[in-house]
Amino acid sequence: MSTDSNDNLHLHILFFPLMAQGHMLPTLDMAKLLAARGVKSTIITTPLNAPLFTKAITDVNFQNSPSKIILRLVEFPTKQAGLPDGLENLDLVSGPDTHCKFFHALTLLKHTTEEILAELRPHAFIADTFFTWATDLASKFGIPRIVFHGTSFISMCCMESLERFQPYKSVDSDSEPFVLPGNLPDEIKLTRLQIPDHLRLGLVNDFTKLLESAREAGKRSYGMVVNSFYELEPAYADHYRKVLGKKAWHIGPVSLCNKNDSEKARRGKQAGIDEHECLKWLASKKPGSVVYMCFGTNASFSASQLREIATGLAASGQNFIWVVRKAKNNDGEEEWLPEGYEKRVEEKGLIIRGWAPQVLILDHEAVGGFVTHCGWNSVLEGVSAGLPMVTWPIFAEQFYNEKLITEVLRTGVTVGAKKWIRLVGDYVKSEQIERAVKEIMIGERSEEMRSRAKAVGEMARRAVEEGGSSYSDLGNLIQELKSGLS
Repeated sequence: MSTDSNDNLHLHILFFPLMAQGHMLPTLDMAKLLAARGVKSTIITTPLNAPLFTKAITDVNFQNSPSKIILRLVEFPTKQAGLPDGLENLDLVSGPDTHCKFFHALTLLKHTTEEILAELRPHAFIADTFFTWATDLASKFGIPRIVFHGTSFISMCCMESLERFQPYKSVDSDSEPFVLPGNLPDEIKLTRLQIPDHLRLGLVNDFTKLLESAREAGKRSYGMVVNSFYELEPAYADHYRKVLGKKAWHIGPVSLCNKNDSEKARRGKQAGIDEHECLKWLASKKPGSVVYMCFGTNASFSASQLREIATGLAASGQNFIWVVRKAKNNDGEEEWLPEGYEKRVEEKGLIIRGWAPQVLILDHEAVGGFVTHCGWNSVLEGVSAGLPMVTWPIFAEQFYNEKLITEVLRTGVTVGAKKWIRLVGDYVKSEQIERAVKEIMIGERSEEMRSRAKAVGEMARRAVEEGGSSYSDLGNLIQELKSGLS
């Protein structure tokens, strides 16, 4: 237990994460870290999202944690926003119309949140970046609003450069590389095809207005908590805080608060495989011989792309676990799976349909590489496990995170995705998949990447231990919030 825990028993922080797996899980981890330091946390969520939190919160509150985590439920305004009943999570959104309505629903939560703030009177409000009204609401109650974005320092620096200097307007074609200006620590090159579509196409709509409103509210907020650690991207942490002048605390990787197998296994949704069956399969493989492939909660590949993946994995000759979130067709068949595929690869491959206990798998000694979409939670989990990665960015900030892995840290290789496409990503051929998987799993270069990745993984674990950079920065945040109490 931290020495500062008893001093912080009166500190109470209110969290409101975006209703999406990739935002709720790190928020839960943050609350667990604060509870271990004696800070009381209340997390706001909706009834259908509550199960993601309840078991972990119950465990924390029944253990000898110096403080508690409380769950506060609010009704999600599905009807008012024109959404179908039961759609309370961004991961369930498929089309652009529903996407727009979902984010409109977030604006309707302001009044309910104001009532909770008036009732609970917390000392700080850590709200997701997409709750654009949170800064004004916190100001009304005289407390700091801290932003949680759920991304990396490098991606925030890249986004700032793109928005401020608009270098993509000075090239002649979508595929011509340009360097991100603004004195970034490294020469980061992108193409117009690799940046968000609203920038590339100059779109102005309700979502782009929301993004602008979120940026503006962020500038007026007290600061930002970042799920990263200083040793991972020191130059970008410095650039963000010193050059861009933004207040931020690095407190990650927050997923490392899940210490034992049972905590790792139940992190997130119900897994599509029994954890013991998964561990038994992994135990039958040699150390470092399995490549794990997963593309987060939002990617939606076509049947033909999944067949390319199946072919590439088999051709690589490597043991693999492949997580697939593809529904069966109307006839109850899986048209994406080549006929007889699972039988042919049963000695070498395990396909998990639906949700996988990712942290549990990545931390297993049999796993030697990770094929990832470069969502920040996944990147950090791969980094923490000390694994080389194949990068396959799809959309959001994933092309910036790819640069950190392949060019700054040099702990991975790109599969060759060249185009930012919301949810579905660029089409990648089986030969590219085969090449990239082999590159991180076998040969001299893979050993170099593995060695660097292991060193970074050790830094990650040290960062969250007492005296580590993230442990200390979380302590700095707690002390700063304490000093503001009257």
